[in-house]
Amino acid sequence: MSLVKNHEKMETNVLFLVLGIFVTVIIGGLVEVVPLFSIESTIEKVQGVRPYTPLEQMGRDIYVREGCYNCHSQMIRPFRDEVERYGHYSLAAESQYDHPFQWASKRTGPDLARVGGKYSNDWHRRHLINPRDVVRESIMPGYPHLMRELSFADIGPRIKTLSVVGVPYTPEAQAAAADDLKNQADPAADHTALLARYPKAVVGDFDGHPEKITEMDALVAYLQVLGTMVDFTEFDPKSARNFR
Repeated sequence: MSLVKNHEKMETNVLFLVLGIFVTVIIGGLVEVVPLFSIESTIEKVQGVRPYTPLEQMGRDIYVREGCYNCHSQMIRPFRDEVERYGHYSLAAESQYDHPFQWASKRTGPDLARVGGKYSNDWHRRHLINPRDVVRESIMPGYPHLMRELSFADIGPRIKTLSVVGVPYTPEAQAAAADDLKNQADPAADHTALLARYPKAVVGDFDGHPEKITEMDALVAYLQVLGTMVDFTEFDPKSARNFR
């Protein structure tokens, strides 16, 4: 009975109520924040995750510019129906070099977190130019303007800026950014140095016109790498946190 009376005093006294809320918020905040100071990172270390190649990064910037995130998410939730449709659930590490991340919140079209390697470069090119050519019922608009030549004079500063915010581009990678971009889209180029810096990068002609580098090349290169960095046949979620 005494407890009930004291509780009533607390609820009917504005000062006590505000003070109680304030103390509760402080305690809850400390419980949430303090443990974070004892760990190196909140993102698990996962083998295979790397920064985007310069061409992939340009493609990602085009993806953002065209608003693709408005209809496509890049986050597979750990639910059975999503995993069966799209593949392994998304890992935080897969988005650690995204600025900003492309998780999105709406799926007018399918999730693209694991789209890399599912379709050919030609399929992507045709789909982006006129989606109805490959998916009859698609309501996606066409992007034929992506066949214009890619402007990448600023790729060096872009890569350098990303390194400032934590993306681990080495000085060598920054200096070679323009050459790496051109080499990735050139089927006849020597890709040895590129693949050493960016394992599993898809190389070659992406838009059917190897004589020039287009925005289509960049966007398709970006789509083809999504979900391909981590080998989930060898991925162990228990050891991921301890991987160095």
